[in-house]
Amino acid sequence: MSTATIRNVLRGDGDRFVYIVSALAALNGLLFGFDTGIISGAFLFIQDSFVMSPLVEGIIVSGAMAGAAAGAAVGGQLADRLGRRRLILIAAIVFFVGSFTMAVAPTVPVLVAGRLIDGVAIGFASIVGPLYISEIAPPEIRGGLTSLNQLMVTTGILLSYFVNYAFADAGAWRWMLGAGMVPAVVLAIGILKMPESPRWLFEHGRTDEARAVLKRTRSGGVEQELDEIQETVETQSETGIRDLLAPWLRPALVVGLGLAVFQQITGINAVIYYAPTILESTGLGNVASILATVGIGTINVVMTVVAIMLVDRVGRRRLLLVGVGGMVATLAVLGTVFYLPGLEGGLGIIATISLMLFVSFFAIGLGPVFWLLISEIYPLSVRGSAMGLVTVANWGANLLVSLTFPVLTDGVGTSATFWLFGLCSLAGLVFVYRYVPETKGRTLEAIEDDLRQNISLAD
Repeated sequence: MSTATIRNVLRGDGDRFVYIVSALAALNGLLFGFDTGIISGAFLFIQDSFVMSPLVEGIIVSGAMAGAAAGAAVGGQLADRLGRRRLILIAAIVFFVGSFTMAVAPTVPVLVAGRLIDGVAIGFASIVGPLYISEIAPPEIRGGLTSLNQLMVTTGILLSYFVNYAFADAGAWRWMLGAGMVPAVVLAIGILKMPESPRWLFEHGRTDEARAVLKRTRSGGVEQELDEIQETVETQSETGIRDLLAPWLRPALVVGLGLAVFQQITGINAVIYYAPTILESTGLGNVASILATVGIGTINVVMTVVAIMLVDRVGRRRLLLVGVGGMVATLAVLGTVFYLPGLEGGLGIIATISLMLFVSFFAIGLGPVFWLLISEIYPLSVRGSAMGLVTVANWGANLLVSLTFPVLTDGVGTSATFWLFGLCSLAGLVFVYRYVPETKGRTLEAIEDDLRQNISLAD
């Protein structure tokens, strides 16, 4: 979405409806981000309430990831069966229940159960948010609008940092975790104003409703787009989830699964989940560490806005190459800083700045572009299911990293852990260069047509 486009929306020159609907759908990302960030601050005080080993600490933090993997495993099929809109409502309700459970948890097992429930909702939201937006947005601004979901993820993280800071003096971790009920209610109310995806409506025989939605979200060319959707539906009438392994779909599957894993094993969520703990090791106290994470969260939001403004101009592939390359460099610096003795003082400042730069490079590359690409490169009939499969891989990798991070830092040290993430980032850079396509400005039907004609996605 360009700067000019944003100005037009604010002036009212554009079709406001598509922007409003996309913003409401992007609230799914807010749930995702809020849970990601809230545990980082709450965890400092949960440690004072319960006696835990490093493994148990990892289980508490990663409980949401396990739930998200489960939610993603069924979320894609539910999105295809129930519709995108209904699944968004279900996600909001489940997230509310999970947040309430964590807030009143008397024991570690109940706390973990609440994290699992929250995770299921996040798994739903992480699929249906970008999927819905990509199907309702016009091709020329689809990248920017779909990336709104990632902007809301970063906004949710930043909001959670402010909530953490507000309750830090009192050590009120229950209030921190229970605050997640608020964005869940906002999303549930917002969904009442949102239409169903026109592509899902058309595929289920509701052509008139699909046409009505397209008329509200397009300035023209509605009948032509309906014809393209109809041609795609007829072509893939026999396509099913098993066909994800077919040779013509394999390139898209490789790209999606590869980016899903690399987005996590490069260490971003380990940094987000454990940022206050990492910063505390540089000599900052609990409250000061949480305050420092507010700065990291702010940079995350700002750089995500930059990515949204560039993704439909610069393209998906270039942003990925710049972002992952920067992550390699900053992780090398972080590993070196934590390897040297005496983190207090100058080295502590370098560590904090390096963390901020690492998050910045993620925010312009792997953060938004991964979710955008997987919402673009799969055929309509299996789009929800394919995104579900890829998102399961993403959450599985997230679970692995968040569960093992405290064990790794305790076993091999923080510096070696950051260097390991750096090597993973370098492998990710090579993967992006060789396999990831450019989809800027193309219709979803045109992308699918290339796949069916065995035209390389990376060409």
